[in-house]
Amino acid sequence: MKKSALFAAICVPAFLAAAPLAAKTLVYCSEGSPENFYPGVNTTGTSFDATEQIYDNLVDFERGGTTVVPGLAEKWDISADGTVYTFHLRKNAKWHSNKNFKPTRNLNADDVVFMFERQWKESNPYFKVTSPNHSYFDDMGMPKLLKSVEKVDDYTVKVTLNQPEAPFLANLAMQWAGVQSKEYADAMLKAGTPEKIDQEPIGTGPFYLVQYQKDAIIRYKAFPEYWGGKAKLDDLVFSITPDASVRWAKLQKGECHVMPYPNPADLAAMKKDPNVTILEQPGLNIGYLAYNTTKKPFDDVRVRKALNMAINKKALVEAIYLDTGIPATNPIPPTIWSFNKSIKDDAYNVEAAKKLLAEAGYPNGFETDLWAMPVQRPYNPNGKRMAELMQADLAKVGVKAEIKTYEWGEYRKRAQAGEHQMVQLGWTGDNGDPDNFLHTLLGCASAQTNGSNVAKFCYKPFDELVTKAKVTTNVAERTKLYEQAQVIFKEQAPWFTVAHAVQLKPVRKEVVDFKLSPFGRHTFYGVDIKGK
Repeated sequence: MKKSALFAAICVPAFLAAAPLAAKTLVYCSEGSPENFYPGVNTTGTSFDATEQIYDNLVDFERGGTTVVPGLAEKWDISADGTVYTFHLRKNAKWHSNKNFKPTRNLNADDVVFMFERQWKESNPYFKVTSPNHSYFDDMGMPKLLKSVEKVDDYTVKVTLNQPEAPFLANLAMQWAGVQSKEYADAMLKAGTPEKIDQEPIGTGPFYLVQYQKDAIIRYKAFPEYWGGKAKLDDLVFSITPDASVRWAKLQKGECHVMPYPNPADLAAMKKDPNVTILEQPGLNIGYLAYNTTKKPFDDVRVRKALNMAINKKALVEAIYLDTGIPATNPIPPTIWSFNKSIKDDAYNVEAAKKLLAEAGYPNGFETDLWAMPVQRPYNPNGKRMAELMQADLAKVGVKAEIKTYEWGEYRKRAQAGEHQMVQLGWTGDNGDPDNFLHTLLGCASAQTNGSNVAKFCYKPFDELVTKAKVTTNVAERTKLYEQAQVIFKEQAPWFTVAHAVQLKPVRKEVVDFKLSPFGRHTFYGVDIKGK
């Protein structure tokens, strides 16, 4: 995306990015630039944080929790067989405006239908605008699940599914389902600039975009006509600061109020700072190394198992996460229901690893790539250092791993295309449902569509279990299916599971009512600043 394509709607002096700001302004030191302002094609928290402020969904998660609550839909009805959802829209959701567009109406059913069809119907003129890769929509099997999305009247939408889907409502609270203006889309299409709806976004959310300067700043203002009532903050600023140490320095000086992903090494100093509180909760996440199961030698389960035994996980987690992570056994975190406690991890055993490699036909090891994450994420504080430690461990069993990396957007795109042999990645849950990990990251659907299954793992016995679990509404039955799927995952070893990180958020003490999200979201509606 050209930098010039994302430009300021209002000219704001650059010095405001660094100085402590005026009354009712909150500065968030974000860790990176968004890919764009369209949540339907993004999968990174960095991009979701940027769009979270702008768009609303039909339903939402309660602040700080996993319970689904009304959003743009005030209420909904579900048919007895679980296949028809009728959403009744609120009538007072107004759209933002910008220099290119002034809305003539409030949100209505046309906008909701557009949200679905843009990602679903290739005939939609917006299907390929910005990107044709609707990762979440595809990974969750939406194209096959949806039978029809119909406008009943201006404020009623009927969604019919081909089969019941247990996590459907929770899935709609995820950010891929942020609703855009159909009227704005039509106007920009007519003007020959359809990409503007994703670069200069208009939503119904609590804040509207004022300015975006890539790798520097995002400025928002509170939307005075927001249907939920104007935000307590007047201005919201994302000061884009990739270096965790610099974020901490800015927080200490009061140049920002909230920062994500602290360096584990800085935590002791943070705990001593009288102006800072560290919010903490178990993370709904997993960091892992994915083996490309379609490429030699990783198409052999013995090789994958051998490498799992060759890496010293305990030492790795202690060195990278310090006291902020726990070694991961399963592909879902222990905080999520259906976590299988009976599964034992692959033990660190260099000799057993060598023996297994020899059995697989690699007595002297082999050469491979090892992709290291270029950004700090909640599930991986230091991808480069992690890769170096993995590389050293693998060398002990004769495996020569060449470390590679790319810019984050490029890294993700190439990994989803399967260019790697081994790639570091991770996931923070989006909806509190095991499906969001097990089907989205390891199901056949997302292996075959350049989706989030970067192991390209498509194993029928596993896929049958997680697919059956999607259509089963009984939680006890779903739990059994997911527990069995985790057993198969461990036997087949498509990943080396690294760690579940504790979510830590240093916040200045003048910040009032900032809530940690179990999904790692950063939501600023409802937040205030003391004494201003």
